[in-house]
Amino acid sequence: MTIELARANALPKPWGILDLRPWSRAPHHGGAIGEIWYERTSKEATNSSLLLKLLFTSQPLSIQVHPDDTFAHSMGLPNGKTEAWYVLSAAPAAKVALGLTQRLTQQQLRNAIDDGSISNLVVWQAVSPEDVIFVPGGTIHAIGAGLVLAEIQQRSDATFRLFDYGRERDLHIESAVAAANAEPAHFQVKPSRLTNERTLLVSSSHFVFERIDLAADSTWCLEAEQETWLLVLSGGAVAGSFDIVTGDAVFAQSDRVDIHAGPTGMVGLAAYTGGGPVPQLLQRVRRPGEMDRGSPRPVPVPTFLPQAKKATPVNARLDLYQ
Repeated sequence: MTIELARANALPKPWGILDLRPWSRAPHHGGAIGEIWYERTSKEATNSSLLLKLLFTSQPLSIQVHPDDTFAHSMGLPNGKTEAWYVLSAAPAAKVALGLTQRLTQQQLRNAIDDGSISNLVVWQAVSPEDVIFVPGGTIHAIGAGLVLAEIQQRSDATFRLFDYGRERDLHIESAVAAANAEPAHFQVKPSRLTNERTLLVSSSHFVFERIDLAADSTWCLEAEQETWLLVLSGGAVAGSFDIVTGDAVFAQSDRVDIHAGPTGMVGLAAYTGGGPVPQLLQRVRRPGEMDRGSPRPVPVPTFLPQAKKATPVNARLDLYQ
């Protein structure tokens, strides 16, 4: 049984920003911060299977691809890296890239990486706050400048760069070619309302991602049977014994988290392992005479991109930096 206030670790990145407000109060030494990683309280604790992050971009990140589970296993890794992004803030021209304008053979993709033309083949799309992007392993993608994203991902550092923006870092051509689905991808993700308080953003075999909206001064019980993360986007609450506000995250597993929303309510993101939404994830604790404001009901689970292709083993390099 576990309920913890997560540690927020600030990671310097050349494409990061200086001022993280209002999204994070994580301490840092004044340099540009590109990522906040939320980790379990104790450094000796077992790593979670999911990794929750915030991303801050002042420059475009590299064009890259992560392996799917099949390719990761061929490399001797425990899992691949499928991820999802929720847009918190976006500059007027902010955009992300997902997939290619056309299907390429492996040799065509290799040539496009070699001569840099891959930068003209990725599909960019403008994004706005509250947009959701699902990125299965094997999908070629990139994140542009002027964005703050909340990201949930399989815990993996396997990143293969196809193109960088003048930062002169190594590319991972053979690994990227072998791991990538060199074809168009689908941006569209349709969130589905589960209850008045729960909106399903992404449901995959690796994780479920939801938005949680709690009314002012309401009290709830979060059933965290499997590994569960809760990130506060606005407002505040008391979760278990912790006062949480914007930028705080709670980790729970095999436990029930009592949540009392503050006077302005609380908006957050919940992510948990499993193959589908948990019907009784969030239950309201009602006071005598209080009216029922809605209960969970079944909804169709959105269909997303097909699983990334299987690939043959190759010698691959892992890179911690995007």
